[in-house]
Amino acid sequence: MRKQLYSAVAAVSLVAAWGPGACAKDPPAGLDLVRQLNRAFEDVAERVSPAVVVINVVQKTTSPSSEGEEDDSFQGLPPGFWRKFHEQFKRQMPDESRAEGSGIIVRDNGYILTNGHVIQDAESIQVRLQDGRVFKGVLRGIDSQSDVAVIKIEAGGLPVAKLGDSNKTRVGEFAIAIGAPFSLDYSVTFGHISAKSRSVIEGYEGAGMDQDFLQTDALINPGNSGGPLLNIEGQVIGINTLIRGLHTGIAFAIPSNLAREVADQIIAYGRFSRPWLGIYIQSLRENADLRQQFRDINDGVVISRILPKGPAGKSNLKPTDVILAIDGQHVSTAEQLRAAIREKKIGRPVRLDVFRDGKTIEVSVSPGEYVDPTPVAVETKAPTKGPAGAMADLGITVKPLTPELASQFGVDTARGVVIAAVERDSPAGRKGLKPGEIITSINRRQISSPKEFREALKTLDLDKGVLVDLLSSEAARFEILKRTEP
Repeated sequence: MRKQLYSAVAAVSLVAAWGPGACAKDPPAGLDLVRQLNRAFEDVAERVSPAVVVINVVQKTTSPSSEGEEDDSFQGLPPGFWRKFHEQFKRQMPDESRAEGSGIIVRDNGYILTNGHVIQDAESIQVRLQDGRVFKGVLRGIDSQSDVAVIKIEAGGLPVAKLGDSNKTRVGEFAIAIGAPFSLDYSVTFGHISAKSRSVIEGYEGAGMDQDFLQTDALINPGNSGGPLLNIEGQVIGINTLIRGLHTGIAFAIPSNLAREVADQIIAYGRFSRPWLGIYIQSLRENADLRQQFRDINDGVVISRILPKGPAGKSNLKPTDVILAIDGQHVSTAEQLRAAIREKKIGRPVRLDVFRDGKTIEVSVSPGEYVDPTPVAVETKAPTKGPAGAMADLGITVKPLTPELASQFGVDTARGVVIAAVERDSPAGRKGLKPGEIITSINRRQISSPKEFREALKTLDLDKGVLVDLLSSEAARFEILKRTEP
């Protein structure tokens, strides 16, 4: 059946080639296939739409923040990410305390799957069905790491959407979206699955989150969030959650297998118990800059940041370690590592095969239970002026690390230099380096003073990239700084 439907797409161009007046003759042989394809899309829309809901949210009123300051309760995202994502849509609405999204009925007794950011800061939730009935929604739980949320309405005998197996989804197959973009309820769009296992998206910092997006060119806009992405069989293969700019034809959905796993626990227990290591990771094979720095190894998952209060913070793991396997199970991508950790027992040690300094070692870590971290406010002094530590190439100014500064910035180290100022449009500024962070090494060369910092910079090649190890009260991490692209 699926092969016939794809043949029908080719037949569309054959029908078009006939031109005006051709309908008086016998239709081309492919027209029946086109009609089958048309009926397939109609059938999916007709069968699944009753299980899709429109969610209207009145958000809690928050006190205005200081200029340039934004609050995100979803840690691991760039500041103000979801606010920027909804910005254009909210300008269409008279009251910015209101938001709208979509959802999917997954249990006939009123359990609805949606995005966490749709009901973020909700004071009240209203759920509207396709038949016009309106219900009060009650939040059952949110998993901020996957952006999956479950709400409950008091109703029974509801139509239910069937969750498919997202692991079987193939790049190139049809994808159909149903939702309420810009308050246009039950809009149906279609396209294809453009890619799988997307997590590194410009403007979106997903390295610390449990994300493994399906990418689609089906037209998705604000208001589609939380709605289904379907295959041609009418099965939910993803939860629409993210767009790469309006009208770009690039959108992302949470795979249905991950959404199902999270939702089942939330429905049963009101929360998702997530094992985690407290590390930020990047796939070596997917990052050319990393491959340039790690030439001795071709595959694995690089630790870019370690949260000191997380499980890995108590282990022998270090930033720049490359994880090759977990309990003997090889991992090549960040998604594989996250999936492997999700299967582990909280508190039970796991064995990591780690590549470090040219050899493979074993490191034992006991996964903990993930808890949303509380933001740490870092107070910084005004940058000191003068020649010491001013480096225009990287765009940062540094100063010596004293015991008083280490205490002020909440770090337990006597080695390194403190970043005093960062130029916005510079290699350091583009990578998010901040005043108050400690530089401990450059290209694996330890730094203890501004003088050592300047000496290290003499050997750098910004075209190839500079590996900078950083430490703050929030995390140990590294960044690769490069010259501005021409």
